[in-house]
Amino acid sequence: MTELFEPTDACDHRLLQVAHGPLAALNAAGLLAAGDVRTAETVCRLGGEPSADVALAVALLVRAARSGSVSVDLADVAELLPEHPWPEPADWLDAVRASRLTGVAIRVEHDLVYLHRYWAEEGAVVTDLHERLTRTQPVVDETRLAAALDRLFPDTFAEQRAAAEESARRWTSVITGGPGTGKTTTLARLLAVLADQSHAPLRIALAAPTGKAAARMSQALTAASERRDFPESDRGAVAGLTASTLHRLLGTRPDNHSRFRHHRGNRLPHDVVVVDETSMVSLSLMTRLVEAIRPDARLVLLGDADQLASVEAGAVLHDVVEGFRGRTPSPVTRLETSHRFGVEIGRLAAAVRNGDADEAWRLVSSGADSIELIDPADTARIRDVVMPGPRDLRAAALTGDQERAIRALNGHRLLCAHREGPFGVRAWNEWVEQWLRAEEGLDWLPARYPGQPLIQTTNDYGLKLWNGDTGVVLGGEERQAVFDDGGTGRVLALSRLADVETAHALTVHRSQGSEFGEVTVVLPEPDSRLLTRQLLYTAVTRAVDVVRVVGTEASVREAVRREARRASGLAARLAARA
Repeated sequence: MTELFEPTDACDHRLLQVAHGPLAALNAAGLLAAGDVRTAETVCRLGGEPSADVALAVALLVRAARSGSVSVDLADVAELLPEHPWPEPADWLDAVRASRLTGVAIRVEHDLVYLHRYWAEEGAVVTDLHERLTRTQPVVDETRLAAALDRLFPDTFAEQRAAAEESARRWTSVITGGPGTGKTTTLARLLAVLADQSHAPLRIALAAPTGKAAARMSQALTAASERRDFPESDRGAVAGLTASTLHRLLGTRPDNHSRFRHHRGNRLPHDVVVVDETSMVSLSLMTRLVEAIRPDARLVLLGDADQLASVEAGAVLHDVVEGFRGRTPSPVTRLETSHRFGVEIGRLAAAVRNGDADEAWRLVSSGADSIELIDPADTARIRDVVMPGPRDLRAAALTGDQERAIRALNGHRLLCAHREGPFGVRAWNEWVEQWLRAEEGLDWLPARYPGQPLIQTTNDYGLKLWNGDTGVVLGGEERQAVFDDGGTGRVLALSRLADVETAHALTVHRSQGSEFGEVTVVLPEPDSRLLTRQLLYTAVTRAVDVVRVVGTEASVREAVRREARRASGLAARLAARA
């Protein structure tokens, strides 16, 4: 697996323009970016550290944070560039331990090297979670709890009932499971159980890492509470609850982007704080959240620990699940049974999650009705499976049929690992538009054309459009777009949309939290550093009915084999405190 960048030209911003010193060779090889080198040089100069080995460690730490890791194991560094003459790991670690930077700019814990910020944040999460788990847990009225569980969880909800019962007894609970395993169903009924236990109305906060995830959380919770088997007498516990982003919950500050109004000295007032899509929460944001919650308030974390992690540093949900694995008692409950997709897709998801490349390839190439393998060179077949969606979108948009447009928007989606390059989102968006022009005999399409799918790329609080929201441009003179709001759609003038992009294709990261009737996954070459087990698992589990994989056997096997590992000591530090 390559971790190197390839310069576009001699003026590539990642290349040192004045190359000198021992780090220059690693920059020229594409391992360290110019920013990594300059940051390390500056830190060492300010700290009076003359050691080239320490400077190398600092540069690798900056690079690691940029790549999503919070620490570096010096014993594993040689795997990044085997032909490079690396320092001997034990001596290198000794040099770092002895450095005057250690304890100030960098830290060493369990033989892992950290930038001080991430070491402190990781330690704070460990301490706060440990204290929440070791203090006296909530007092439960056992009679009322049993009655509420019987009332809210029918026999078919055995897994969900067990998760809710465990959560009701703890200040901190983690409910993890794949798509369709009933995490939202569990949450809606858990909140009713907690309300039944309380003598006063509960102050409940619902949050998610993105605006889109927050909106979907609100919609899903409402739908779960409106099911016919949800007791009418318990609906008041969840009625009117809406989710916000974690940033809004904690209270953003205009003077500081990494700190919030709520913190250890000014706690959140809520009795229950629930976070959905926790796999997307970075270490820094989790640190700020956990410190802001009152010790006697409940924290419920929901998410799929096997999905892609945050785009920022850390893989907190995965590490928390691993850190408490095998512990008795444990705050983690895993829901196993998925009701979202058919048997074949479920088996494929399990094979990918478990790292079984032989089984994954057998399923992908089996010819099952719900799974199809497409050769990347078979452009005609790709066009056949991709184009019905854009055609239907365009037809609905031209007639102004908003509900049909929303259905078409969620009917099929192309998912890619990359944004750029021949396997990336940009290229596939261009291919689809080229095919549309050819089918309709058009020489060009305007910047905004009827049937064009859109994705919002920032949070727009004025329009209540969230990063990741999707919509489609409508026909007619009004120049409008309709956005998916979980219902019949929300219409906005095109003139009010500033930060939107074409979305015939999405990155797999962008698709998290969404589901589509059919998904076509475009896999890159086997040596792509983005091709991982978590990426393929996330892509496959976006589909409800059909998964198509555009790729080779080598790409499928390499995706399943290669686990995205973010260097972190969180799991080990949690386990050590057990």
